[in-house]
Amino acid sequence: MTDPMTAEPLAAPPQCPARAEATRLSGLEYQQSPAELYRELRQRHGPVAPILLDGDVPAWLVLGYREVRHVTSHDELFARDSRRWNAWPAIPADWPLLPFVGHQPSVLFTEGAEHQRRSGVLSDALGGVDQFELRTTCRRIADTLIDVFAGRGAADLQASFAHPLPMLAAVQMCGMPPGGADTAGLAEDLCISLDAAEDDDPVAAYGRVRERIQALVRTKRAAPGADVTSRMLGHPAGLAEEEIVQDLVSVIAAAQQPTANWIGNALRLMLTDDRFALDLTGGRLSIDQALTEVLWLDTPTQNFIGRWAVRDTQLGGRLVREGDCLVLGFAAANTDPRIWPQGHVGAAGNSAHLSFSHGEHRCPYPAPQLAEVIARSAIEALLERLPDVVLAVEPGELRWRPSVWMRGLTALPVRFTPAPSARAAAPG
Repeated sequence: MTDPMTAEPLAAPPQCPARAEATRLSGLEYQQSPAELYRELRQRHGPVAPILLDGDVPAWLVLGYREVRHVTSHDELFARDSRRWNAWPAIPADWPLLPFVGHQPSVLFTEGAEHQRRSGVLSDALGGVDQFELRTTCRRIADTLIDVFAGRGAADLQASFAHPLPMLAAVQMCGMPPGGADTAGLAEDLCISLDAAEDDDPVAAYGRVRERIQALVRTKRAAPGADVTSRMLGHPAGLAEEEIVQDLVSVIAAAQQPTANWIGNALRLMLTDDRFALDLTGGRLSIDQALTEVLWLDTPTQNFIGRWAVRDTQLGGRLVREGDCLVLGFAAANTDPRIWPQGHVGAAGNSAHLSFSHGEHRCPYPAPQLAEVIARSAIEALLERLPDVVLAVEPGELRWRPSVWMRGLTALPVRFTPAPSARAAAPG
């Protein structure tokens, strides 16, 4: 690490968790089987482990279910305002995680009364979404996407179905036209900013996302409609334009990438796990229950950065210093052996998972319900249209995207009996 002002070597803050015992949160082996790393870290360090982020920046990874709930329940100890971070002098201007942690006028970084005001606007705007209408919209989108590949007998469900469907649903909820270059570019840039490949520039991609949303806000201010953006603009709280832009970026990002991976991960389990598939198709497991089980087993948001310690405190047997960064390990917490003593992770009727976080900063109501409507509609449509879909490769050939933050496949190749388009199959 170097001082961005002098280019001289800069030591880590004296009380930060960067020590020889820290583990780099990266590497291909970890990305393909993160459960192995979580198991190893638990054995070595317990429920809170020292880690190194990109560029060997130190942080804590909170692995324990109880510990994640404790952190997210106590904003007075573990706050969201990243300006508290004691490592800022060591962070270069092009650090790839800046879109996650650089302080912005977004609901994600607000605290106290201001957070309640901002999250209240989001909840009210999202609460205006008619869930029955959303289901109809998602079914129409799903049929349109399936029509493109139904006659071929083969497809990559991740790229052709799971990924575009929630983006199209989200932008329509927010009032953006469903087609066109802006929507396609927004999807691509969101993917880069949340899950960058080696040659991608996540900071630049995030800037382009903001520009597109800013244009949408200005369009809706001039011509409001029955959509989330217009309801935010007309809310009595009177948010500034920049606040609305930032919060819409958060909404669309949360709706697209995690929901796409939720759909893809559920389809993967359905196509690779006989027990899961038989329970689902045999009616012993509803689609809603199946989706809940996936959140326990393969939650789309693996890790979230983060919280910052307000003062020196103890957590999981560790001394966390004021200003230290904590990464919330949702996937590790959901599979914590202390809450699954028999070794069987996941219960279809149990929704106490941490996949939507917990506490004051959890996903605002009714965002989780809307995401579930999107995911459930997608899987219902696919099972109805392509009932004999099977995996086109061996399960061991499937590869996960190289990300420590999101859990999703690079591709989900399938084959099936070629089927007519929805329009051709409709009576009359």
